[in-house]
Amino acid sequence: MRWTLKPKLESEKIKALQEALQVDSILATLLLHRGIETYEDAKTFFRPRLGDLHDPFLMRDMDKAVARIEKAMANKENILVYGDYDVDGTTAVALMSTYLKSKYELVHTYIPNRYDEGYGISYKGINFALENDFSLIIALDCGIKSVDKVTYAKELGIDFIICDHHRPADEIPNAAAVLDPKRKDCEYPYKELCGCGVGFKLIQALASKENKTVEDLIEYLDLVATAIGADIVPITGENRVLAYFGLQVINANPRPGIKAILDQVEKTELTITDVVFIVAPRINAAGRMKHGNYAVALLTETEENLAKKYASEINEYNLDRRETDKRITEEALQQIEEQKEQERFTTVVYNETWHKGVIGIVASRLTETYYRPTLVFTKSGDKLAASARSVRGFDVYRALEACTDYIEQFGGHKYAAGLTLKEAQYEAFKQAFEEEVAKTIDKNLLTPEIKIDAQIDLKDITPKFYRVLKQFAPFGPNNMAPIFMTENLTDTGYGKCVGADKTHLRLTAAQPEANNMVCIGFSMGHKLDLISNGKPFRAVYSIDENEWNGNVSLQLKLKDIKA
Repeated sequence: MRWTLKPKLESEKIKALQEALQVDSILATLLLHRGIETYEDAKTFFRPRLGDLHDPFLMRDMDKAVARIEKAMANKENILVYGDYDVDGTTAVALMSTYLKSKYELVHTYIPNRYDEGYGISYKGINFALENDFSLIIALDCGIKSVDKVTYAKELGIDFIICDHHRPADEIPNAAAVLDPKRKDCEYPYKELCGCGVGFKLIQALASKENKTVEDLIEYLDLVATAIGADIVPITGENRVLAYFGLQVINANPRPGIKAILDQVEKTELTITDVVFIVAPRINAAGRMKHGNYAVALLTETEENLAKKYASEINEYNLDRRETDKRITEEALQQIEEQKEQERFTTVVYNETWHKGVIGIVASRLTETYYRPTLVFTKSGDKLAASARSVRGFDVYRALEACTDYIEQFGGHKYAAGLTLKEAQYEAFKQAFEEEVAKTIDKNLLTPEIKIDAQIDLKDITPKFYRVLKQFAPFGPNNMAPIFMTENLTDTGYGKCVGADKTHLRLTAAQPEANNMVCIGFSMGHKLDLISNGKPFRAVYSIDENEWNGNVSLQLKLKDIKA
C-alpha cells in the first residue's frame, strides 16, 4: 500500500474556516479538501435541502421529453418503460413506471434479457414494442449510443425518449428527446447523475407541469438513493441531496419491496454503504441469475406479503450468485497464476463456461487482488463478452476506445465497462489492450494507494469530533469517509487474530495522554507480528461506531499498519 497524505493547505484558509464555523483545524482541513471554503458552502454541505436541486428544464431536450409524454397521454398511446437489468436500470424503470401509472394506465415495463439481448436497447425489445402497439419507449440508464436501433425504431413509427448518464459518442441518437447531462451540448449544471437520477429529473419536470414540487416526489427517493449507491457515482452536489433524503425514506418509510429486503437482514439504520452491500446485491442478483423483471416486480409491488415473497425469491438468487462468483473467482485466480511467466500491466482471463451474470463481480475481485486493469471474458452466443474494471486513477474506457479495431461493441465509465468481440479477435485484442495500458498507465497506479486526509493523535478523537464527522455522510466517491493516520502507537498487549478463520486483526491502541482505542483490521491478521511485544507502529484508519450488548463506542477501522 502507498500512503499518500493529502497536500498541506494554506494556514490562513484553515484559520478563516475554523473561525467561521467554530470547529477545530482538523475538521476545517477536511472541509477545505472537499472544496468547502465558506460558511455558506458548509451550510449547503451539512444541511442538504431539496430546494438545492436544479431546475430540470436546464437539461437539454427536457422540454421535448415532457411534450412527447404529454402528447402520448393525450392520444392514448401505449408507453413502454425500458431499462437496463442492473440496479440503476431496474430502480429507474420502477421509478418511471410507478410515477406514470399514477397518472395514466397504458404504461408497461421492459427489461432486456442479459443473456440473449445483452446490455442496453435491443432489436428484440423494439420488435416487442412493435408487436404490442407501443409507439413511445422511454429508455433509462441506456440508449445514448444506440444510434442504429433508435433509427430502426423510428422507421417503424416508434419514438424514443432516452434518459442516460453514460458518455455519448460523437453522434447522438435521433430520438424524440435525449436527456444526458454528459452531452457536450447540454449545459445542465450537474453532470454526475446516475440513470435513475436522470429519470427522477424527468418526473420532476412532469410534476412541475401540474404545479407540484420536488417535495411531492419524496416517496421516489429511496429508489434514487439505492441507484446512487449501487452505481458508485460521486456523492456531491445533487447526488448528495438525493442520497441524503433518499436514505431518510429508506430508514423511515421505504417502499414494500425495499422494506422486505431490510426485514431479511434485521438492520435498523442504513447508511449508503449498507445500501451498496445489502440492498444493491440482492436487486442485482435478479438480472444476474434470472431476469431483471423480478427486481422491477419487487420494487413496484405495493402489497407487503407479495413483496416478502418476491424478496425471498431474490434472496435465493443472491445466494446462488455468491456461490457462483466464489467458484469462478477461484478458477480465474488459478488461471492467472498459471500465466505468470511475465510481468503484465493488465489481467485478462477467459473461460467459455463462466456465468455471464457474475463476471463483473469477479473482475472487481481480481482487481482488488492484483491491482491491474482487468477484463473477465466468457462466451455469449457466438461472441465473447467481458466486464472491465480498473484501478483508481486509470481510465479503462479510454484504453478500450484505443482498441476498437478488435471490439464489436462497448460502453461504460472510467472505472467499469462492458464489451463484446468475435472469438477470433480475442488474442489480438488481449495483446492490444496490454500494449495500450503499458504505454499509458502511470506505473504508481499499479500499487494500491490510501489517500490520508489528515495526521492526528488519538486525543483528537472525541465524541464531539465524531458527531461532526458523522454529518459528512452520506459517503461515496468524491466524499469518502475521512481517513486518518496516527504515529507512535502501541498495542496494550491483547492484540490477536479473530474471526472464524482468524484472518482479522483486533487490538487496543495506546498513545501517551490519550484514551485507548479499540481497532479492527479486516483481513489483516497476517500483520499481527507488527504490533506484538510492544513494538511501536503507525496506522491508517477511518473512525466508526461499534455496538456491542447495547453499548456504543468509537473504534478505529484499520486500513493498513506499518512498523
